[in-house]
Amino acid sequence: MAGGDGMTTAPATPPAAAPAGAPDPVDAPVPLRRLAPLAAQHVLAMIAAPVSTVFLVSGTLRMPPGATSSLLSAVLLLCGAGALLQSLGVGRIGGRLPFVMLPGGAATALFLQIAQEHGAPTATGAVLLAAGLLLAVLPLYTRVVRLFPPLVMGVTVLLIGIAMIRVAARLVTGPDGTGEPRAVILAGLTVAATTAAYVLLRGVWRQTSVLLGMAAGTVVAVVTGLGAFTPAAGGGFALPALLPFGTPRFDVLAALPLLVFSLTTLAEITGQTVLNSETVGRRPEPARDVPRVARADALVSLAGGLFGTSLMVTSAENIGIGRLTGVRSRFVTAGSGVLLVALGLATPVSRTLAGIPEAVVGGSALVVYAVIAVLGVDMLRRADLSATGHGTLTAALALTAGLLPLLAPGLYTGFPTWARTILGSGVVAGTLTAVALTVLLRPRGRRDAEGGGDPPGRP
Repeated sequence: MAGGDGMTTAPATPPAAAPAGAPDPVDAPVPLRRLAPLAAQHVLAMIAAPVSTVFLVSGTLRMPPGATSSLLSAVLLLCGAGALLQSLGVGRIGGRLPFVMLPGGAATALFLQIAQEHGAPTATGAVLLAAGLLLAVLPLYTRVVRLFPPLVMGVTVLLIGIAMIRVAARLVTGPDGTGEPRAVILAGLTVAATTAAYVLLRGVWRQTSVLLGMAAGTVVAVVTGLGAFTPAAGGGFALPALLPFGTPRFDVLAALPLLVFSLTTLAEITGQTVLNSETVGRRPEPARDVPRVARADALVSLAGGLFGTSLMVTSAENIGIGRLTGVRSRFVTAGSGVLLVALGLATPVSRTLAGIPEAVVGGSALVVYAVIAVLGVDMLRRADLSATGHGTLTAALALTAGLLPLLAPGLYTGFPTWARTILGSGVVAGTLTAVALTVLLRPRGRRDAEGGGDPPGRP
């Protein structure tokens, strides 16, 4: 299973590859009568991520209901287009594997950080710069991906989760940090409903626990008067607004958090591609498939920047459904893409969802970003933190560099602007510290050995 950031844990035993000469299961067509319900299952499993992400953005940036509805339509359209592109492929773009695409939770966190510190147009420009950087570095894939082993990725993801828990809490307390009791109670009830759904439900319904928690929180708000449900006006079908935050502003220093994150996604994409290939019975070919998957990610993210979203990322979140049903065909996730496009165009859906109370969104966001922080801990657990290596020191110093801006916000006030931008972002400071120490403290012999060879994940 993976979260909105594609953090995956491998399934137990991958299914065996198809016998020689037999049709590849991943390319097998599925009859429409089976395709529709299977595609709907995948949509149910992933829909909570785009919905909760959009409401986190709209709540943090204080967007009106109409703008929230337009942003949700854009995200659903992009999720659908991404699923179609990754599943079907066009030339050397798209992995031709049963992938879905989501707005990255960690990427959204960084987008909001930039938007709050430098303005939404600068955040939009940062998305475009980060997507362009990902395309530009793909020829150097095998070299870049080695800079982000589990230790570096763990530090990055943990710092993002911690920073975003703080942002999510502001949705409950308000900008001044002093929340009304009813908002705190409503957020707590939303967390409780989400937890109950996750504990009590199974299969695809468990994967929708965040969405079910938001629905329960909204019902409680309306019934008890703890909040108000106010859908946006309008109906019918419409396209989302282009450049909702105005003309993008390009500031490389301000964009650094997303630029660094876009490079770290190469390690993530590698693991997802290998895992998905093994799950559908295809021999993993990272050198061929990872750049194809990354190109699709980058192109959909470029489109996302034009419609006000953060980076869009491919997710292996739905692999468990494929294993449960035994259907490995990429045409099932392509069908999910068609359903998502239809949902994105149906503005009554997005306008209704736009009425969810802010405290409910904050409660759901607390769950989502707490999970992201725990995923970072899990990645660190898989790194070498033994007493005989340098991993413990690297992780300790990187986390210190990353947490200082959160714990002592005025620490770098007297520094030049460029230094404040780099050091004042916990994610950037922590990740760059982890990368630098990983390279500097790596044993010489190992550095030489890693100068060439196959990319990570190749059997």
